[in-house]
Amino acid sequence: MDADVSGTVLKRERTRDAVLELIESRSPGDAIPSERALCSLLGVSRPTVRAAVDELVAAGLLVREHGRGMFVAPAKITQELVAGDRSLTVPQAAGAWSSRLLEFTTLQAGARVGRKLRMSPAAEIVYVARLRLVDGAPMAIEHLHIRAELVPGLSAQELESGDLYEHLRATHGVHVHEAVQAIEPTVVTRAEAKLLDVPELSPALLFERLTSDTSGRPVEYVHSLYRGDRYRIVSRLALGPAAEVAPDREGHHPGIPPGDFAHGDAITSSTRGDIQAGA
Repeated sequence: MDADVSGTVLKRERTRDAVLELIESRSPGDAIPSERALCSLLGVSRPTVRAAVDELVAAGLLVREHGRGMFVAPAKITQELVAGDRSLTVPQAAGAWSSRLLEFTTLQAGARVGRKLRMSPAAEIVYVARLRLVDGAPMAIEHLHIRAELVPGLSAQELESGDLYEHLRATHGVHVHEAVQAIEPTVVTRAEAKLLDVPELSPALLFERLTSDTSGRPVEYVHSLYRGDRYRIVSRLALGPAAEVAPDREGHHPGIPPGDFAHGDAITSSTRGDIQAGA
């Protein structure tokens, strides 16, 4: 694990989550505390707060107004591509996928992640930040939050090689079944650009996903940043029944790692579509 990156990623992530908690507790147009006040409130440095705020401004969640401060941005418009009970397959991207661990620790869930995973803020989660590579080139940064009681003994080696969902199934008896996922455009920050080897403010795709097991219990909350110059989103609308086709079990799902999904289980999402690697 890169010593320069370790710790910094987690601190930036926790600061981002704290500011997101403030945003989600307010209405569009409401002010949030200044960067100086946030430093005092969160006990972190000004550069850490600024990096988190810059990311949220770029993501369209905050608005800066010169001389006035920072405000919650107007609510976004959500377009559902497919509604109802239909499920779609997710084609897998080509190339040899691998991971480089940036952060691996156990900590309290906190209010925001705890709410998403339907658990106490004081309950423990395994937090993982990893860089995803294809054929050795950096492609995505993934932030995983997994219920700790479901993965006792989860090791760094499991997260750096192989299929995470296969490890959850085979080693921990966790069968993921359904993912509710949102996808939106954003740009990379300076720190993210360095990890992804792209210019600062390059376009990217932000994936936010909540994964549940076969009993409907939330297992994992993930948000991932994929290089915008390498991915595109294609929606295939199911207009009628089709012949069954055996799933291709090789490769990688951009945004959704292979696992139970790759074995034919239905995938549902607030924005359902097929995601495939671009040139």
